[in-house]
Amino acid sequence: QDKNKYNSVYFFSCSMYVKVVKNPSYFSRLQVKYRRRREGKTNYRKRRLLVAQDKNKYNTPKHRLCVRTSNKDITAQIIIAKIQGDVVLAAAYSHELPIHGAVCGLTNFAAAYATGLLLARRMLTKLGLADKYVGVEEATGEDYNVEPEEGRRPFKAYMDTGLARVTTGAKIFGVLKGVIDGGIFVPHSEKRFPGYNRDKGDMDTDVLRERIFAAHVADYQKMLIREEPEKYQETYGDYIAKGIKPGQIEDMWEQCHASIRANPMAKLLSETFEV
Repeated sequence: QDKNKYNSVYFFSCSMYVKVVKNPSYFSRLQVKYRRRREGKTNYRKRRLLVAQDKNKYNTPKHRLCVRTSNKDITAQIIIAKIQGDVVLAAAYSHELPIHGAVCGLTNFAAAYATGLLLARRMLTKLGLADKYVGVEEATGEDYNVEPEEGRRPFKAYMDTGLARVTTGAKIFGVLKGVIDGGIFVPHSEKRFPGYNRDKGDMDTDVLRERIFAAHVADYQKMLIREEPEKYQETYGDYIAKGIKPGQIEDMWEQCHASIRANPMAKLLSETFEV
């Protein structure tokens, strides 16, 4: 019995042999990836394509429209890359929108559009181009491209989506639409805006306009009030507390757009950084 026992142990130890992969040779040749790649924050292949500039343009900066979303905020920035690091030329956040009258729904598509509009007007004001390139004063959902005029050409930036999924109707494209309507030239296609039908190959601008003014939110609230009032009280308690009814949502965003155009440099009192 003892002999059979030792034989079984020997067979088990031989069958569990595993090749050592991470040996000293492996570690001596290992090249550690960049920190932000290890953290899953930066796609360096995409960044390299966005940052690289033609050599015949010498030191001309390449501007990136960087859009990032979180659970409670939407961030939009105009950034250029330098050897020392990235430099933010202008920034806008959805938590600034209450200054302009939009007190609810600061993470939906309408807030994304307003944040993009705020960034565009802020950047053009800083460059002295706000009066020359006005953009679309009343949002209609129609496709728009900034046309160059005599003198200074329009400000140009490239969309940087980061790690976000570029699905049709995503909020990051709400920021893009707001920046374009604000007067900044961003090469784009309308295929990613809400309302685009890939099968038919056409764009329904009414759907996009409804998203810009949060009409889809108002329709959902009206449905909940009729069918599930308790869920309405639970889901939209912030709207109720601030006295915003479904019929007032579109007017709230219209006033927000007008306020942004009137004073894009307004800041929260708690924020001391400069644009």
